Amino acid sequence: MTNDPSPPPTTTTWPPRGGVEDVYGEDYATEDQLVTPWTYSVASGYSLLRDPHHNKRLAFTEKERDSHYLRGLLPPAVVTQQLQEKKLMNNIRKYQVPLQKYMSMMELQERNERLFYKLLIDNVEDLLPIVYTPTVGEACQKYGSIFRRSGKVLDVLKNWPERSIQVIVVTDGERILGLGDLGCQGM
Repeated sequence: MTNDPSPPPTTTTWPPRGGVEDVYGEDYATEDQLVTPWTYSVASGYSLLRDPHHNKRLAFTEKERDSHYLRGLLPPAVVTQQLQEKKLMNNIRKYQVPLQKYMSMMELQERNERLFYKLLIDNVEDLLPIVYTPTVGEACQKYGSIFRRSGKVLDVLKNWPERSIQVIVVTDGERILGLGDLGCQGM
């Protein structure tokens, strides 16, 4: 296996020049590659499945599952991102309460950012009101009862995976979205 990844099979030049390439779509590995190019510097096994930046869940190919030690950590079926997207949208549409849809989307973002953004891009009209105004206002108001990880801000900052942070915004939550002081249960 070489460290120089081959380009995905496309009709455009490699590397892409101008425009915006669909980085949230399916990943492509050529026959002479064991894995898709972005996975060369990624952890493997359990660590890879816990990394929302690179986790593809069931969309990992057979070769990727072998090369990243994922056998036994995932169900045996390989499910494309498109099929996962379709199933997730069907599940989200079943929720009657927008806050439930919001919570489902946030759980997805914590597991699989690639699928989260692909779902959002492909379903902007349906999902933007869920992950932004007006639903995010209710999520801010009820944050104390829906958050999944509590406190330890210093540990969060110390362990944050991105090192080139230029700005950190700290707020007391008093004027989020013009909602006023949200109190002890607010975000």
